[in-house]
Amino acid sequence: KIAIILYVADHLAKRYRIKTFKKDLIFPCFLVALGFGLILLQPDFGSGIVMVCSIVVMVLAADSPISYFVRVGMLGVAGLGGLILSAPYRLARITSFLDPWKDPLGAGFQIIQSLFAISPGGILGVGFDNSMQKHFYLPEPQTDFIFAIFAEEFGFIGCVFLILLFLLVIYEGVKIAKNCVDPYLCYVAIGLISLFAIQVMINLGVVVGLFPVTGITLPFISYGGSSLVVMMGSMGLLASIANEE
Repeated sequence: KIAIILYVADHLAKRYRIKTFKKDLIFPCFLVALGFGLILLQPDFGSGIVMVCSIVVMVLAADSPISYFVRVGMLGVAGLGGLILSAPYRLARITSFLDPWKDPLGAGFQIIQSLFAISPGGILGVGFDNSMQKHFYLPEPQTDFIFAIFAEEFGFIGCVFLILLFLLVIYEGVKIAKNCVDPYLCYVAIGLISLFAIQVMINLGVVVGLFPVTGITLPFISYGGSSLVVMMGSMGLLASIANEE
């Protein structure tokens, strides 16, 4: 993810503003599609979506004409639909997201148990390590559904505090990008903080049933080696950019 962000940032910085689709966007689109394809081989559909969305934010920051996004968006939607239909488990996740109670013991199980975990949390939560859902019901709660357990144990107040911390990180990242004089560093900062923000948004949306289950972890909270390494690397690069500027 970070390597593709660095390349796209370099490509955008050399052109500064996107002028023509053929010269300025064809190769970056090809590279992103290649990276997305490699991620799908793992398979990790959610991480691919996060990466693509981050690149879209970077290209938007380069003042690209909206017509270019319409072209790429139409191809992207068609490709996304094909990928979902080609894998039964992806289609099951979409249908279970729309109505998890259609298959409460199958595809909709995680979403239902996540909501059951959040509901008893109340204002102050049930207390640290007093969650019932993580012991008996919610599968692998330490990964992408960790926020449900956090909500159960620390309640509404704890959730608000955690979300405010995430917003503070995003705010500082945006401020670093705005203060950059070097276009390359600016695009890198935009890409990295977009990666963080989109991952947070998707994870929280999945946990409360707003998005289909994607397997995206919650940065710095979920258990996961590769995700933690990417996020730590991203924050390290942002800190380096802030010092550079």
